[in-house]
Amino acid sequence: MTVWRNIESILKRGEPCALVSVLAVKGSAPREAGARMIVTSGGGFHGTIGGGALEWQALGSAQRLIARAGSEAIIEKRVLGPDLGQCCGGAVEVLVERFEAADLTHVADLARAEASGPFATTGRLGGRHLARQIEADQDLDAPVTLRGNGMITEVFGARRRVVMLFGAGHVGRALMLALAPLPFEVRWVDARPQSFPAHVAGNVTLDPRGDPLQALAEAPDGALVVIVTHSHALDLAVLDKALTEGRFGYIGVIGSKTKRARFQSRLRQAGHAETAVFSFHCPIGISGIASRLPAAIAAGVVAELLQCDALVKTDQVPLNIQRQRA
Repeated sequence: MTVWRNIESILKRGEPCALVSVLAVKGSAPREAGARMIVTSGGGFHGTIGGGALEWQALGSAQRLIARAGSEAIIEKRVLGPDLGQCCGGAVEVLVERFEAADLTHVADLARAEASGPFATTGRLGGRHLARQIEADQDLDAPVTLRGNGMITEVFGARRRVVMLFGAGHVGRALMLALAPLPFEVRWVDARPQSFPAHVAGNVTLDPRGDPLQALAEAPDGALVVIVTHSHALDLAVLDKALTEGRFGYIGVIGSKTKRARFQSRLRQAGHAETAVFSFHCPIGISGIASRLPAAIAAGVVAELLQCDALVKTDQVPLNIQRQRA
């Protein structure tokens, strides 16, 4: 969720709002430290801190704070079992802050920083919200750090892994929609500009160039490559290029086990090593989903991408190698 851009938009409408942030978690809880929710004066909200009774009470606290002009930010500590009747068993600290029109200039500065990628702020409790200052040299891996004396360091903006999506047919469109709310940056490649829909998600960049192999060459290391084009020959060409470069976190090609076997034979003929021949995903998506509806295929593929993204981030063995060993 883009926190500061959303708050800026609300303030520009002349409405106050509240930011609810999970500061700390002990034991089991619905969301992690750094989860956030923006609450409007009319009761609407963006984002989530996990739902259930915890979120319901936080919404109430936020609306009460919004209604009291000049009121100071508050920290609420909740034990999920005794306090809320939730069976998670953990405890959370939640910060609730109030923003109003007078904060627009400061919020706009934070929104500009957020648009450029992950960044850290340090602020002190006191007043209606933290007086946040952007910190250039802070660690961006810890979402929230409580430093004592009311000082809190936070990280905003997400590192988004790039998904190279080749093909703008029915499955490509379904994948674009399924990836829209997730922390990925999608580079959507198809040499047929007319195949792209009129509107795409905010995390999508269109690439209508006639050379998808050049687009792949420009992809960053660790990108996730999903090949769902209209042409088996093009699928194979992109796959061959991706395997040759050997630097991607996931390579998947839409198709059947028969298509996989044919492509493996072609790849051997082209001189690829057996490790490469067995390293791509085809069929794509997690097992157990029988439907061939584009949206169902997309759901399975996105689940697989989320699994692979988690493994890449922790330097564990990639899923394709796990499959090979199995």
